[in-house]
Parts: sequence; structure tokens; C-alpha cells
Amino acid sequence: MTARAGTLALLLCAVPAQSHETAPPRDGQHDFDFEIGTWKTRLRRLQRPLTGSTTWLEYEGTSVVRKIWNGRANLVELEADGPTGHLQVLSLRLYNPQARQWSLHYANSNDGTLSQPTIGEFKNGRGEFYDQESFNGRTIWVRNVWSDITPTSCRFEQAFSDDGGKTWEVNWIAVDTRVKE
Repeated sequence: MTARAGTLALLLCAVPAQSHETAPPRDGQHDFDFEIGTWKTRLRRLQRPLTGSTTWLEYEGTSVVRKIWNGRANLVELEADGPTGHLQVLSLRLYNPQARQWSLHYANSNDGTLSQPTIGEFKNGRGEFYDQESFNGRTIWVRNVWSDITPTSCRFEQAFSDDGGKTWEVNWIAVDTRVKE
């Protein structure tokens, strides 16, 4: 062995082995626990999404969120009144422990069917959920975002994209404030 090879071998032995252990994957089954309870909601809804419309309709109401399966699911009942009448919306949120993601299903009282779910997760206090669905005969992307989460308030936005996610048009904004119980 040459002196150079011996020095290299000595250096390699002297370098501590680096651990390749990583933190266990994040368990997000309690991501929506912040929302359990009763909320006053103020929401704005774009009257005609993806048409260039800038007319927003404003509603006020109440949202009640119930924990199911020890937090791995929850049920949301939203009732609000505005210029087009009374809205009744139901949301069923289910946590998939293998994928570590949530699926968010919606229904309204007008048609009584569950929508295709948006799927996603929370990172750094922000939840993002996506799907593709048909809207006015076209396939679009849908994005739901939960943000500005505090113990007494939160914000929800829904946006549509008809260009593959390059641009997004927000069409539903809800700001919720916790009702003191």
C-alpha cells in the first residue's frame, strides 16, 4: 500500500458514519381538529366561474364540524343565506393513514350527491387539496386551500384552473370565526 492510499484509508476510517435515519412520516390524522366546533362563516362566491365574471355573491351563516373516528374523519354542515337563497352544504373528510392524505367530499342539498373528492394534505399550517372534474362540459383542475388557521379563525378558498394549473381563478372564499360555546 502506498503512503497516499494508507492516508486515504486512515481518513475514511476516521470519518464518523453518517446516519441515514429519517424522521418518521408525518401523521396528519388530526389536521382538521382545529375546526371541530361551531363557526360563524362569511363567504363570497363568484357568480359565474371561468366566464370572466367579476360578480361576487355574499353569504352569512353557520358551520358545524363534528369529529368522527377519533379525528380520522369529520363531518361539516354549512348553512348560509345570501342573494340566491339558502345554501346547505355537507362535507365529509376522510383521512387515509397509508397515504397520509385527506379526501374531501362535498354535497349540497339541491342534488344530494357526494362530489368527487379533492385530495391532499397539510404542510406548514396550510392545507392544499386537488382534483380534476368536469365543469360546463370541460375538464378542469380544482384546488381547495385552508390557510390563516388560528384557534379562533380560518380561511378556505376554492379555485378553478382551465389551463392545467398554470393560472387559478378563486371562486369561493370563506372566513370562519369560532362561536364561543
